[in-house]
Amino acid sequence: MSRYFIRRVLWLIPVLFSVTLITFIIMHATPGGPWDTDPGSRTNDPRMQERLNRQFGLDLPLYLNPQGAQEVLNSGGNPADAFGAFFNAQFPIYLSNLLRGDLGPSYRYRGMSVNDVLFEPSDATKPFWQSRFGTTVMLGIIAMTFALAIGFPLGLLAGLKQNTIIDNLSLFVATAFYGIPTFVTGIFFLIIFAVWLGWIRVLEIDHWQNWQAWLLPALTLSIGTAAYVARLTRSSVIETMRQDYVRTARAKGLSERAVVFRHILRNALIPVITFIGPALATLVTGSFIIETQFSVSGIGRLFVESISRRDYSVILALTLIYAFLVAFANLVVDLVYGFLDPRIKVGGG
Repeated sequence: MSRYFIRRVLWLIPVLFSVTLITFIIMHATPGGPWDTDPGSRTNDPRMQERLNRQFGLDLPLYLNPQGAQEVLNSGGNPADAFGAFFNAQFPIYLSNLLRGDLGPSYRYRGMSVNDVLFEPSDATKPFWQSRFGTTVMLGIIAMTFALAIGFPLGLLAGLKQNTIIDNLSLFVATAFYGIPTFVTGIFFLIIFAVWLGWIRVLEIDHWQNWQAWLLPALTLSIGTAAYVARLTRSSVIETMRQDYVRTARAKGLSERAVVFRHILRNALIPVITFIGPALATLVTGSFIIETQFSVSGIGRLFVESISRRDYSVILALTLIYAFLVAFANLVVDLVYGFLDPRIKVGGG
């Protein structure tokens, strides 16, 4: 188990490097730049853009700088200086800063680093959880809690009551909500609960001071996941109920409650856990539309704004965070397998 864990952690290095490189290539291949996204800004002045490019290192070559290395050698410099000049380019410099935990400067939020934009609250006296990253994490955790609280019992009940009115109704509801886009669900929730009924106050989330503001975005974000969890749980429960060990447990005279909780429930969780890991990472970092729709000041909304404004450092940082969370979630899922089902051997170590 320990060797498998170490091997999987080491595999994160090439994965994250590849994600960074591909994002960097696509980002710089896209027309436009960080200084020409605001038509009314004075940064449209070519001289101002040139000065800003020098200030942020955007005038350097993208990947490697062989010309700079050659100039060092032609001027009588030593090979060590030429080697350093060869890597004096935007991508190697970014990787070097990244290894030190520096995500670079933000081009939109002048005078702030990406670390400050993502992980520091707007008010220095507030805790980390009131930062942009903390807000999105909280929203994702609440949404996953709603999804499991709704989807798992619904799927379990449907699986245990197969081909009954309960099963058919649960399957219909799950299929309907799974097929509806989240932004459409959000609009319906706003109209019903905020406008018609007036149960929810639709305000910009103020970090738990107004708990009602969290309900609609979290519920909207969780609906699709809850529907899929319900369908997956139902299928898993039905398949588990057909196994020999379940029939044997019933033949021994165990109560239906004991059969469900000791045998069916534990084994039915395995495919659900497989989905929950990546789904949680997606909910934490992928709530782009919902955060924009409900004016949530999180990293999903920031990601959309950063793409439109070509804030390169923020785009790279958020893509890396998403890739890391997905890879880490998959690793945790694989490790949990061994605890849920001893028959599953992880990594052979």
